[in-house]
Amino acid sequence: MLYNPVSHHPFVNYDDDRYVTDNSHVQNGLRWDTVKWAFTTYDEANWHPLTWLSHALDCQLFGLNPAGHHYVNVILHAVNVVLLFWVLWRATGATWRSLMVTALFALHPINVESVAWVAERKNVLSMLFFLLALGAYTRYGRNPSRARYLDVAIWFACGLMAKPMVITLPFVLLLWDYWPLRRISGANADQTLVTHSFWWLVLEKSPLILLAAISALVTVKAQSAGDAVRSVVQYPVSIRLENAAVAYVKYLGKAFWPSSLAPFYPHSGNSLKLWQGLAAAAILVAIALLIAAARQQRSLMVGWLWFFGTLVPMIGLVQVGSQAMADRYAYLPFVGLFIMVCWGVADWAAARQVSTTWLTVAAVICLLVLGIVTHRQIGFWSDNLTLWSHTAQVTGNNFVAEDNIGGALLEQGRVDEAVIHFRTAAAINPADPMSRLNLGADELRRGNASRAIEQLTDLLQMTNDTRVRARACSDLGYAYRRLGDLVRAKQSFQAAVSARPGAFRAWLGLGLIAQKSGDYAEAVNDYSAVVTIQPWDLGYFLLARALQQSGRTAESEAALQQARRLSANFDNLTPVADALLK
Repeated sequence: MLYNPVSHHPFVNYDDDRYVTDNSHVQNGLRWDTVKWAFTTYDEANWHPLTWLSHALDCQLFGLNPAGHHYVNVILHAVNVVLLFWVLWRATGATWRSLMVTALFALHPINVESVAWVAERKNVLSMLFFLLALGAYTRYGRNPSRARYLDVAIWFACGLMAKPMVITLPFVLLLWDYWPLRRISGANADQTLVTHSFWWLVLEKSPLILLAAISALVTVKAQSAGDAVRSVVQYPVSIRLENAAVAYVKYLGKAFWPSSLAPFYPHSGNSLKLWQGLAAAAILVAIALLIAAARQQRSLMVGWLWFFGTLVPMIGLVQVGSQAMADRYAYLPFVGLFIMVCWGVADWAAARQVSTTWLTVAAVICLLVLGIVTHRQIGFWSDNLTLWSHTAQVTGNNFVAEDNIGGALLEQGRVDEAVIHFRTAAAINPADPMSRLNLGADELRRGNASRAIEQLTDLLQMTNDTRVRARACSDLGYAYRRLGDLVRAKQSFQAAVSARPGAFRAWLGLGLIAQKSGDYAEAVNDYSAVVTIQPWDLGYFLLARALQQSGRTAESEAALQQARRLSANFDNLTPVADALLK
Protein backbone atom coordinates (compact mmCIF):
# COMPACT_ATOMS: atom_id res chain seq x y z
CA MET A 1 0.00 0.00 0.00
CA LEU A 2 1.34 3.44 -0.98
CA TYR A 3 0.95 5.02 2.47
CA ASN A 4 2.15 2.00 4.46
CA PRO A 5 5.58 3.56 5.22
CA VAL A 6 3.95 6.15 7.51
CA SER A 7 3.42 3.38 10.08
CA HIS A 8 7.17 3.57 10.74
CA HIS A 9 7.22 7.35 11.06
CA PRO A 10 7.45 9.20 14.39
CA PHE A 11 5.21 11.97 15.61
CA VAL A 12 6.08 15.30 14.02
CA ASN A 13 7.68 17.84 16.36
CA TYR A 14 5.25 20.53 15.17
CA ASP A 15 1.63 20.38 16.45
CA ASP A 16 1.68 16.62 17.14
CA ASP A 17 2.86 17.46 20.66
CA ARG A 18 -0.04 19.86 21.18
CA TYR A 19 -2.57 17.43 19.77
CA VAL A 20 -1.27 14.17 21.23
CA THR A 21 2.12 13.64 22.81
CA ASP A 22 2.00 16.57 25.23
CA ASN A 23 -1.77 16.75 25.70
CA SER A 24 -2.87 15.19 28.99
CA HIS A 25 -6.58 15.49 28.12
CA VAL A 26 -6.16 13.47 24.93
CA GLN A 27 -3.91 10.92 26.63
CA ASN A 28 -6.64 10.22 29.20
CA GLY A 29 -8.60 8.44 26.47
CA LEU A 30 -12.37 8.49 26.02
CA ARG A 31 -13.44 9.47 29.51
CA TRP A 32 -16.34 11.71 30.40
CA ASP A 33 -13.90 14.44 31.49
CA THR A 34 -12.25 14.26 28.08
CA VAL A 35 -15.60 14.59 26.32
CA LYS A 36 -16.51 17.66 28.40
CA TRP A 37 -13.13 19.20 27.71
CA ALA A 38 -13.34 18.48 23.96
CA PHE A 39 -16.67 20.29 23.64
CA THR A 40 -15.67 23.30 25.72
CA THR A 41 -12.03 24.00 24.89
CA TYR A 42 -10.59 26.46 22.38
CA ASP A 43 -7.17 24.84 22.55
CA GLU A 44 -5.11 25.23 19.38
CA ALA A 45 -7.31 28.19 18.37
CA ASN A 46 -10.07 25.89 17.16
CA TRP A 47 -13.30 24.31 18.27
CA HIS A 48 -13.20 20.78 16.86
CA PRO A 49 -14.46 18.36 19.53
CA LEU A 50 -14.75 15.34 17.24
CA THR A 51 -11.12 15.71 16.24
CA TRP A 52 -10.06 15.80 19.90
CA LEU A 53 -12.17 12.73 20.64
CA SER A 54 -10.68 10.82 17.70
CA HIS A 55 -7.19 11.50 19.06
CA ALA A 56 -8.33 10.46 22.55
CA LEU A 57 -9.66 7.19 21.12
CA ASP A 58 -6.30 6.60 19.43
CA CYS A 59 -4.51 7.10 22.75
CA GLN A 60 -6.88 4.68 24.41
CA LEU A 61 -6.23 2.08 21.72
CA PHE A 62 -2.55 2.63 20.90
CA GLY A 63 -1.11 4.75 23.70
CA LEU A 64 1.72 6.89 22.32
CA ASN A 65 2.79 4.37 19.68
CA PRO A 66 2.76 6.57 16.54
CA ALA A 67 2.06 3.63 14.23
CA GLY A 68 -1.57 3.33 15.34
CA HIS A 69 -2.20 7.07 15.05
CA HIS A 70 -0.71 7.12 11.55
CA TYR A 71 -2.69 4.07 10.43
CA VAL A 72 -5.97 5.70 11.47
CA ASN A 73 -5.17 8.68 9.22
CA VAL A 74 -4.39 6.30 6.36
CA ILE A 75 -7.64 4.38 6.92
CA LEU A 76 -9.66 7.60 6.96
CA HIS A 77 -8.02 8.71 3.71
CA ALA A 78 -8.82 5.32 2.14
CA VAL A 79 -12.44 5.62 3.27
CA ASN A 80 -12.58 9.11 1.77
CA VAL A 81 -11.31 7.72 -1.53
CA VAL A 82 -14.11 5.13 -1.60
CA LEU A 83 -16.73 7.68 -0.54
CA LEU A 84 -15.62 10.16 -3.20
CA PHE A 85 -16.04 7.56 -5.93
CA TRP A 86 -19.44 6.51 -4.54
CA VAL A 87 -20.70 10.10 -4.33
CA LEU A 88 -19.53 11.04 -7.83
CA TRP A 89 -20.77 7.84 -9.42
CA ARG A 90 -24.20 8.05 -7.76
CA ALA A 91 -24.57 11.70 -8.79
CA THR A 92 -23.25 11.50 -12.37
CA GLY A 93 -23.53 7.85 -13.41
CA ALA A 94 -20.09 8.23 -15.05
CA THR A 95 -18.04 5.30 -13.78
CA TRP A 96 -14.66 5.88 -15.41
CA ARG A 97 -14.59 9.64 -14.96
CA SER A 98 -15.54 9.25 -11.30
CA LEU A 99 -12.87 6.57 -10.91
CA MET A 100 -10.20 8.85 -12.39
CA VAL A 101 -11.15 11.75 -10.09
CA THR A 102 -10.92 9.34 -7.17
CA ALA A 103 -7.54 8.03 -8.29
CA LEU A 104 -6.15 11.55 -8.58
CA PHE A 105 -7.44 12.33 -5.09
CA ALA A 106 -5.95 9.12 -3.72
CA LEU A 107 -2.50 9.54 -5.28
CA HIS A 108 -1.84 13.28 -5.54
CA PRO A 109 1.31 14.24 -3.56
CA ILE A 110 -0.27 17.37 -2.09
CA ASN A 111 -2.47 15.13 0.08
CA VAL A 112 0.54 13.50 1.76
CA GLU A 113 0.58 16.24 4.39
CA SER A 114 -3.02 15.55 5.41
CA VAL A 115 -2.39 11.81 5.72
CA ALA A 116 1.18 11.57 7.04
CA TRP A 117 0.76 14.22 9.74
CA VAL A 118 -1.10 12.97 12.81
CA ALA A 119 -2.15 16.50 13.81
CA GLU A 120 -3.97 16.81 10.48
CA ARG A 121 -6.49 14.20 11.56
CA LYS A 122 -8.97 17.08 11.45
CA ASN A 123 -8.49 17.30 7.68
CA VAL A 124 -9.21 13.69 6.78
CA LEU A 125 -11.96 13.41 9.40
CA SER A 126 -13.83 16.53 8.30
CA MET A 127 -13.56 15.38 4.67
CA LEU A 128 -15.21 12.10 5.66
CA PHE A 129 -18.25 13.94 7.03
CA PHE A 130 -18.27 16.34 4.09
CA LEU A 131 -18.53 13.47 1.62
CA LEU A 132 -21.22 11.75 3.70
CA ALA A 133 -23.20 15.01 3.67
CA LEU A 134 -22.75 15.37 -0.10
CA GLY A 135 -23.88 11.79 -0.64
CA ALA A 136 -26.89 12.33 1.61
CA TYR A 137 -27.75 15.50 -0.34
CA THR A 138 -27.63 13.58 -3.63
CA ARG A 139 -30.26 11.20 -2.22
CA TYR A 140 -32.28 14.13 -0.91
CA GLY A 141 -32.11 16.04 -4.22
CA ARG A 142 -33.58 13.12 -6.15
CA ASN A 143 -36.26 12.33 -3.63
CA PRO A 144 -36.64 15.15 -1.06
CA SER A 145 -37.86 14.41 2.46
CA ARG A 146 -37.31 15.91 5.90
CA ALA A 147 -35.50 12.80 7.09
CA ARG A 148 -33.03 12.97 4.20
CA TYR A 149 -32.47 16.67 4.77
CA LEU A 150 -31.81 15.94 8.43
CA ASP A 151 -29.17 13.42 7.36
CA VAL A 152 -27.40 16.18 5.41
CA ALA A 153 -27.55 18.55 8.38
CA ILE A 154 -26.24 15.95 10.84
CA TRP A 155 -23.25 15.01 8.68
CA PHE A 156 -22.54 18.69 8.05
CA ALA A 157 -22.62 19.43 11.78
CA CYS A 158 -20.22 16.54 12.38
CA GLY A 159 -17.89 17.91 9.70
CA LEU A 160 -17.90 21.35 11.34
CA MET A 161 -17.06 19.71 14.68
CA ALA A 162 -14.08 18.01 13.05
CA LYS A 163 -12.72 21.09 11.26
CA PRO A 164 -14.52 24.26 10.08
CA MET A 165 -12.83 23.84 6.68
CA VAL A 166 -16.10 22.25 5.47
CA ILE A 167 -18.04 25.47 6.17
CA THR A 168 -18.50 25.96 2.41
CA LEU A 169 -20.74 22.87 2.04
CA PRO A 170 -23.95 24.91 1.39
CA PHE A 171 -22.14 26.63 -1.48
CA VAL A 172 -20.99 23.26 -2.89
CA LEU A 173 -24.57 21.94 -2.65
CA LEU A 174 -25.76 24.85 -4.80
CA LEU A 175 -23.11 23.88 -7.35
CA TRP A 176 -24.36 20.29 -7.07
CA ASP A 177 -27.88 21.55 -7.87
CA TYR A 178 -26.50 23.15 -11.04
CA TRP A 179 -24.52 20.02 -11.97
CA PRO A 180 -24.81 17.05 -11.83
CA LEU A 181 -28.29 17.09 -10.22
CA ARG A 182 -29.65 19.84 -12.51
CA ARG A 183 -32.30 20.91 -9.97
CA ILE A 184 -32.29 24.55 -11.09
CA SER A 185 -35.28 25.42 -13.30
CA GLY A 186 -34.42 26.06 -16.94
CA ALA A 187 -33.87 24.48 -20.31
CA ASN A 188 -31.11 22.18 -19.09
CA ALA A 189 -32.89 21.01 -15.95
CA ASP A 190 -33.39 17.32 -15.25
CA GLN A 191 -37.02 16.78 -16.23
CA THR A 192 -37.28 13.69 -14.01
CA LEU A 193 -36.74 15.79 -10.86
CA VAL A 194 -38.77 18.51 -9.19
CA THR A 195 -36.82 21.66 -10.07
CA HIS A 196 -36.79 25.08 -8.45
CA SER A 197 -35.52 28.59 -9.00
CA PHE A 198 -32.03 29.48 -7.84
CA TRP A 199 -33.29 31.62 -4.95
CA TRP A 200 -35.63 28.89 -3.77
CA LEU A 201 -32.66 26.53 -3.63
CA VAL A 202 -30.69 29.13 -1.68
CA LEU A 203 -33.58 29.38 0.79
CA GLU A 204 -33.65 25.57 0.99
CA LYS A 205 -30.06 25.71 2.27
CA SER A 206 -30.87 28.28 4.99
CA PRO A 207 -30.66 25.80 7.92
CA LEU A 208 -27.24 24.69 6.66
CA ILE A 209 -26.17 28.30 6.12
CA LEU A 210 -27.20 29.00 9.72
CA LEU A 211 -25.02 26.10 10.90
CA ALA A 212 -22.15 27.51 8.85
CA ALA A 213 -22.66 30.99 10.32
CA ILE A 214 -22.65 29.64 13.89
CA SER A 215 -19.49 27.67 13.13
CA ALA A 216 -17.86 30.79 11.68
CA LEU A 217 -18.63 32.78 14.83
CA VAL A 218 -17.31 30.02 17.09
CA THR A 219 -14.18 29.69 14.94
CA VAL A 220 -13.46 33.41 15.05
CA LYS A 221 -13.91 33.33 18.82
CA ALA A 222 -11.61 30.32 19.17
CA GLN A 223 -8.94 31.80 16.93
CA SER A 224 -9.08 35.11 18.75
CA ALA A 225 -8.82 33.31 22.10
CA GLY A 226 -5.76 31.47 20.79
CA ASP A 227 -4.20 34.71 19.51
CA ALA A 228 -4.08 33.16 16.03
CA VAL A 229 -5.82 35.93 14.04
CA ARG A 230 -3.36 38.49 12.68
CA SER A 231 -4.28 42.17 12.70
CA VAL A 232 -4.54 44.43 9.64
CA VAL A 233 -1.47 46.22 10.97
CA GLN A 234 0.60 43.04 10.64
CA TYR A 235 -1.03 42.05 7.35
CA PRO A 236 -2.80 44.97 5.60
CA VAL A 237 -5.83 44.23 3.40
CA SER A 238 -3.85 44.99 0.23
CA ILE A 239 -1.19 42.43 1.19
CA ARG A 240 -3.87 39.85 1.99
CA LEU A 241 -5.52 40.31 -1.41
CA GLU A 242 -2.21 40.09 -3.25
CA ASN A 243 -1.17 36.98 -1.31
CA ALA A 244 -4.59 35.38 -1.94
CA ALA A 245 -4.29 35.85 -5.70
CA VAL A 246 -0.71 34.55 -5.77
CA ALA A 247 -1.63 31.61 -3.53
CA TYR A 248 -4.49 30.57 -5.85
CA VAL A 249 -2.08 30.47 -8.79
CA LYS A 250 0.52 28.57 -6.74
CA TYR A 251 -2.11 26.01 -5.77
CA LEU A 252 -2.93 25.57 -9.47
CA GLY A 253 0.76 25.12 -10.17
CA LYS A 254 1.12 22.48 -7.45
CA ALA A 255 -1.93 20.65 -8.80
CA PHE A 256 -0.27 20.13 -12.18
CA TRP A 257 3.38 20.15 -11.09
CA PRO A 258 3.51 19.01 -7.45
CA SER A 259 7.06 19.91 -6.49
CA SER A 260 8.69 21.74 -3.55
CA LEU A 261 5.91 20.64 -1.19
CA ALA A 262 6.38 21.60 2.46
CA PRO A 263 4.37 21.70 5.71
CA PHE A 264 4.98 25.45 6.13
CA TYR A 265 5.25 28.23 3.54
CA PRO A 266 6.29 31.55 5.14
CA HIS A 267 4.15 34.58 4.36
CA SER A 268 5.99 37.09 2.17
CA GLY A 269 4.33 40.03 3.94
CA ASN A 270 5.31 43.44 2.58
CA SER A 271 7.97 41.89 0.35
CA LEU A 272 5.26 40.67 -2.04
CA LYS A 273 5.28 42.86 -5.16
CA LEU A 274 2.14 44.52 -6.52
CA TRP A 275 2.84 43.22 -10.01
CA GLN A 276 2.84 39.65 -8.69
CA GLY A 277 -0.64 40.09 -7.25
CA LEU A 278 -1.94 41.74 -10.41
CA ALA A 279 -0.43 39.07 -12.67
CA ALA A 280 -1.93 36.31 -10.54
CA ALA A 281 -5.33 38.01 -10.56
CA ALA A 282 -5.16 38.34 -14.37
CA ILE A 283 -4.44 34.61 -14.70
CA LEU A 284 -7.41 33.73 -12.49
CA VAL A 285 -9.75 36.06 -14.42
CA ALA A 286 -8.58 34.62 -17.74
CA ILE A 287 -9.28 31.06 -16.58
CA ALA A 288 -12.71 32.08 -15.27
CA LEU A 289 -13.60 33.74 -18.59
CA LEU A 290 -12.53 30.67 -20.58
CA ILE A 291 -14.66 28.43 -18.39
CA ALA A 292 -17.63 30.78 -18.58
CA ALA A 293 -17.41 30.65 -22.38
CA ALA A 294 -17.82 26.85 -22.30
CA ARG A 295 -21.36 27.05 -20.92
CA GLN A 296 -22.42 23.65 -22.16
CA GLN A 297 -19.75 21.94 -20.08
CA ARG A 298 -21.27 22.51 -16.66
CA SER A 299 -18.72 20.27 -15.00
CA LEU A 300 -15.98 22.79 -15.80
CA MET A 301 -17.85 25.62 -14.08
CA VAL A 302 -18.70 23.47 -11.06
CA GLY A 303 -15.15 22.17 -10.74
CA TRP A 304 -13.63 25.65 -10.98
CA LEU A 305 -16.05 27.21 -8.49
CA TRP A 306 -15.61 24.22 -6.15
CA PHE A 307 -11.84 24.81 -6.16
CA PHE A 308 -12.08 28.57 -5.91
CA GLY A 309 -14.93 28.71 -3.38
CA THR A 310 -13.84 26.02 -0.93
CA LEU A 311 -10.41 27.67 -0.64
CA VAL A 312 -11.85 31.05 0.39
CA PRO A 313 -11.87 30.32 4.17
CA MET A 314 -8.19 29.29 4.05
CA ILE A 315 -6.81 31.70 1.44
CA GLY A 316 -5.67 34.32 3.97
CA LEU A 317 -8.31 37.04 3.67
CA VAL A 318 -8.67 36.41 7.39
CA GLN A 319 -5.02 35.78 8.21
CA VAL A 320 -4.62 32.99 10.75
CA GLY A 321 -1.03 32.18 11.66
CA SER A 322 1.93 33.28 9.58
CA GLN A 323 1.76 30.91 6.60
CA ALA A 324 1.09 32.11 3.06
CA MET A 325 -0.65 28.86 2.07
CA ALA A 326 -0.65 25.19 3.08
CA ASP A 327 -0.78 21.87 1.25
CA ARG A 328 -3.36 20.57 3.74
CA TYR A 329 -5.76 23.33 2.67
CA ALA A 330 -5.95 21.74 -0.80
CA TYR A 331 -7.37 18.40 0.42
CA LEU A 332 -10.99 19.39 -0.27
CA PRO A 333 -10.59 22.13 -2.95
CA PHE A 334 -8.49 20.02 -5.33
CA VAL A 335 -11.45 17.67 -5.85
CA GLY A 336 -12.94 20.50 -7.92
CA LEU A 337 -9.84 20.67 -10.11
CA PHE A 338 -9.85 16.89 -10.54
CA ILE A 339 -13.50 17.05 -11.69
CA MET A 340 -12.58 19.80 -14.16
CA VAL A 341 -9.68 17.84 -15.59
CA CYS A 342 -11.38 14.45 -15.84
CA TRP A 343 -14.68 15.63 -17.29
CA GLY A 344 -12.96 18.24 -19.47
CA VAL A 345 -10.48 15.80 -21.00
CA ALA A 346 -13.14 13.12 -21.47
CA ASP A 347 -15.50 15.58 -23.24
CA TRP A 348 -12.64 16.88 -25.39
CA ALA A 349 -11.63 13.34 -26.34
CA ALA A 350 -15.21 12.37 -27.16
CA ALA A 351 -15.67 15.43 -29.40
CA ARG A 352 -12.49 14.56 -31.31
CA GLN A 353 -13.10 10.81 -31.26
CA VAL A 354 -9.82 10.09 -29.50
CA SER A 355 -9.34 6.39 -28.87
CA THR A 356 -10.12 5.22 -25.35
CA THR A 357 -6.89 3.23 -25.53
CA TRP A 358 -4.85 6.43 -25.78
CA LEU A 359 -6.84 7.94 -22.92
CA THR A 360 -6.24 4.87 -20.80
CA VAL A 361 -2.50 4.89 -21.50
CA ALA A 362 -2.27 8.60 -20.65
CA ALA A 363 -4.26 8.08 -17.44
CA VAL A 364 -2.10 5.13 -16.32
CA ILE A 365 1.13 7.07 -16.99
CA CYS A 366 -0.23 10.08 -15.08
CA LEU A 367 -1.21 7.96 -12.08
CA LEU A 368 2.12 6.11 -12.07
CA VAL A 369 4.02 9.40 -12.04
CA LEU A 370 1.83 10.74 -9.23
CA GLY A 371 2.34 7.53 -7.27
CA ILE A 372 6.14 7.78 -7.62
CA VAL A 373 6.18 11.45 -6.55
CA THR A 374 3.85 10.69 -3.64
CA HIS A 375 6.06 7.82 -2.49
CA ARG A 376 9.03 10.21 -2.54
CA GLN A 377 7.06 12.87 -0.66
CA ILE A 378 6.04 10.36 2.02
CA GLY A 379 9.75 9.64 2.52
CA PHE A 380 10.39 13.24 3.58
CA TRP A 381 8.10 12.63 6.58
CA SER A 382 10.19 9.67 7.81
CA ASP A 383 11.81 11.72 10.59
CA ASN A 384 11.74 15.29 11.81
CA LEU A 385 15.25 16.24 10.73
CA THR A 386 14.61 15.03 7.17
CA LEU A 387 11.21 16.75 6.99
CA TRP A 388 12.33 20.17 8.18
CA SER A 389 15.67 20.12 6.35
CA HIS A 390 13.74 19.49 3.15
CA THR A 391 11.29 22.25 4.07
CA ALA A 392 14.10 24.75 4.65
CA GLN A 393 15.67 23.74 1.33
CA VAL A 394 12.54 24.18 -0.82
CA THR A 395 11.12 27.32 0.83
CA GLY A 396 13.97 29.52 2.08
CA ASN A 397 13.95 32.03 4.97
CA ASN A 398 11.68 29.67 6.86
CA PHE A 399 11.93 30.37 10.59
CA VAL A 400 9.48 27.58 11.46
CA ALA A 401 11.64 25.04 9.61
CA GLU A 402 14.77 26.34 11.38
CA ASP A 403 13.06 26.07 14.78
CA ASN A 404 12.01 22.50 14.10
CA ILE A 405 15.41 21.47 12.73
CA GLY A 406 16.79 22.78 16.01
CA GLY A 407 14.20 20.81 17.96
CA ALA A 408 15.04 17.62 16.07
CA LEU A 409 18.76 18.13 16.74
CA LEU A 410 18.06 18.69 20.43
CA GLU A 411 16.28 15.33 20.56
CA GLN A 412 19.47 13.76 19.20
CA GLY A 413 21.61 15.55 21.82
CA ARG A 414 23.28 17.78 19.19
CA VAL A 415 22.84 20.94 21.24
CA ASP A 416 25.45 23.20 19.61
CA GLU A 417 24.11 22.45 16.13
CA ALA A 418 20.55 23.08 17.33
CA VAL A 419 21.45 26.53 18.69
CA ILE A 420 22.75 27.57 15.26
CA HIS A 421 19.31 26.92 13.79
CA PHE A 422 17.52 28.70 16.63
CA ARG A 423 19.70 31.74 16.01
CA THR A 424 18.94 31.54 12.30
CA ALA A 425 15.20 31.45 13.06
CA ALA A 426 15.52 34.49 15.36
CA ALA A 427 17.44 36.37 12.66
CA ILE A 428 14.75 35.62 10.06
CA ASN A 429 11.91 36.56 12.42
CA PRO A 430 12.91 38.52 15.55
CA ALA A 431 9.32 38.14 16.83
CA ASP A 432 9.48 34.33 16.67
CA PRO A 433 8.69 33.05 20.19
CA MET A 434 10.02 29.50 19.70
CA SER A 435 13.55 30.54 18.83
CA ARG A 436 13.61 32.94 21.80
CA LEU A 437 12.32 30.20 24.06
CA ASN A 438 14.98 27.74 22.97
CA LEU A 439 17.78 30.32 23.07
CA GLY A 440 16.74 31.22 26.61
CA ALA A 441 16.74 27.53 27.56
CA ASP A 442 20.21 27.18 26.04
CA GLU A 443 21.54 30.08 28.11
CA LEU A 444 20.08 28.42 31.21
CA ARG A 445 21.62 25.08 30.21
CA ARG A 446 25.03 26.78 29.93
CA GLY A 447 24.66 28.37 33.36
CA ASN A 448 24.04 31.90 32.06
CA ALA A 449 20.99 32.55 34.24
CA SER A 450 21.00 36.34 33.77
CA ARG A 451 21.06 36.05 29.96
CA ALA A 452 18.32 33.43 30.12
CA ILE A 453 16.15 35.77 32.18
CA GLU A 454 16.68 38.54 29.62
CA GLN A 455 15.70 36.30 26.69
CA LEU A 456 12.68 34.81 28.45
CA THR A 457 11.40 38.15 29.76
CA ASP A 458 11.49 39.57 26.22
CA LEU A 459 9.68 36.47 24.99
CA LEU A 460 6.80 36.90 27.45
CA GLN A 461 6.16 40.34 26.00
CA MET A 462 5.72 39.04 22.46
CA THR A 463 3.35 36.04 22.78
CA ASN A 464 0.05 35.04 24.35
CA ASP A 465 0.45 31.35 23.51
CA THR A 466 -0.27 29.64 26.84
CA ARG A 467 2.04 26.68 26.18
CA VAL A 468 4.95 28.90 25.22
CA ARG A 469 4.30 31.21 28.17
CA ALA A 470 4.09 28.27 30.57
CA ARG A 471 7.41 26.87 29.40
CA ALA A 472 9.03 30.33 29.47
CA CYS A 473 7.78 30.99 33.01
CA SER A 474 9.00 27.57 34.09
CA ASP A 475 12.48 28.24 32.67
CA LEU A 476 12.43 31.68 34.30
CA GLY A 477 11.72 29.95 37.62
CA TYR A 478 14.78 27.74 37.24
CA ALA A 479 16.90 30.75 36.22
CA TYR A 480 15.85 32.75 39.28
CA ARG A 481 16.36 29.67 41.46
CA ARG A 482 19.90 29.34 40.16
CA LEU A 483 20.52 32.98 41.16
CA GLY A 484 19.11 32.26 44.63
CA ASP A 485 16.03 34.47 44.17
CA LEU A 486 13.49 31.93 45.47
CA VAL A 487 10.67 34.51 45.71
CA ARG A 488 10.77 35.30 41.99
CA ALA A 489 11.42 31.67 41.18
CA LYS A 490 8.25 30.65 43.01
CA GLN A 491 6.26 33.43 41.34
CA SER A 492 7.49 32.26 37.93
CA PHE A 493 6.62 28.62 38.62
CA GLN A 494 3.15 29.67 39.83
CA ALA A 495 2.66 31.74 36.67
CA ALA A 496 3.60 28.67 34.62
CA VAL A 497 1.04 26.37 36.25
CA SER A 498 -1.59 29.13 36.05
CA ALA A 499 -1.01 29.38 32.32
CA ARG A 500 -0.95 25.62 31.91
CA PRO A 501 -1.86 23.31 34.80
CA GLY A 502 -0.09 20.44 33.05
CA ALA A 503 3.33 22.13 33.19
CA PHE A 504 5.00 19.38 35.20
CA ARG A 505 8.47 21.03 35.22
CA ALA A 506 6.92 24.03 36.97
CA TRP A 507 5.26 21.77 39.56
CA LEU A 508 8.65 20.13 40.06
CA GLY A 509 10.22 23.54 40.63
CA LEU A 510 7.55 24.44 43.18
CA GLY A 511 8.16 21.13 44.96
CA LEU A 512 11.91 21.71 45.10
CA ILE A 513 11.45 25.18 46.59
CA ALA A 514 8.89 23.93 49.14
CA GLN A 515 11.03 20.97 50.17
CA LYS A 516 14.18 23.06 50.56
CA SER A 517 12.16 25.61 52.59
CA GLY A 518 10.93 22.88 54.93
CA ASP A 519 7.29 23.06 53.76
CA TYR A 520 7.01 19.30 53.27
CA ALA A 521 3.22 19.22 53.00
CA GLU A 522 3.36 21.67 50.09
CA ALA A 523 6.22 19.67 48.54
CA VAL A 524 4.07 16.51 48.71
CA ASN A 525 1.22 18.32 46.89
CA ASP A 526 3.56 19.65 44.19
CA TYR A 527 5.35 16.33 43.59
CA SER A 528 1.97 14.56 43.52
CA ALA A 529 0.97 16.90 40.68
CA VAL A 530 4.22 16.01 38.88
CA VAL A 531 3.64 12.25 38.94
CA THR A 532 -0.05 12.66 38.10
CA ILE A 533 0.83 14.60 34.96
CA GLN A 534 3.79 12.40 34.05
CA PRO A 535 4.57 9.19 35.95
CA TRP A 536 8.32 9.56 36.42
CA ASP A 537 10.89 7.73 38.49
CA LEU A 538 12.57 10.90 39.81
CA GLY A 539 9.20 12.47 40.57
CA TYR A 540 8.18 9.48 42.68
CA PHE A 541 11.59 9.45 44.37
CA LEU A 542 11.28 13.11 45.39
CA LEU A 543 7.69 12.49 46.49
CA ALA A 544 8.89 9.57 48.65
CA ARG A 545 11.44 11.83 50.34
CA ALA A 546 8.89 14.56 51.03
CA LEU A 547 6.43 11.99 52.42
CA GLN A 548 9.15 10.54 54.64
CA GLN A 549 10.00 14.02 55.93
CA SER A 550 6.28 14.58 56.60
CA GLY A 551 6.18 11.44 58.74
CA ARG A 552 4.02 9.51 56.25
CA THR A 553 6.25 6.44 56.16
CA ALA A 554 3.86 3.93 54.55
CA GLU A 555 3.00 6.30 51.70
CA SER A 556 6.69 7.11 51.30
CA GLU A 557 7.51 3.43 50.86
CA ALA A 558 4.76 3.05 48.26
CA ALA A 559 6.10 6.03 46.27
CA LEU A 560 9.62 4.60 46.52
CA GLN A 561 8.42 1.29 45.11
CA GLN A 562 6.84 3.15 42.20
CA ALA A 563 10.15 4.93 41.57
CA ARG A 564 12.00 1.61 41.67
CA ARG A 565 9.50 0.02 39.26
CA LEU A 566 9.79 2.88 36.72
CA SER A 567 13.53 3.46 36.94
CA ALA A 568 16.13 1.87 34.71
CA ASN A 569 18.87 2.99 37.13
CA PHE A 570 17.36 3.38 40.58
CA ASP A 571 20.71 3.84 42.35
CA ASN A 572 21.38 6.97 40.29
CA LEU A 573 18.24 8.74 41.59
CA THR A 574 19.81 9.67 44.94
CA PRO A 575 22.66 11.83 43.57
CA VAL A 576 20.30 13.43 41.01
CA ALA A 577 17.78 14.32 43.71
CA ASP A 578 20.55 15.65 45.97
CA ALA A 579 21.83 17.85 43.14
CA LEU A 580 18.35 19.27 42.46
CA LEU A 581 17.79 20.11 46.12
CA LYS A 582 21.09 22.02 46.55
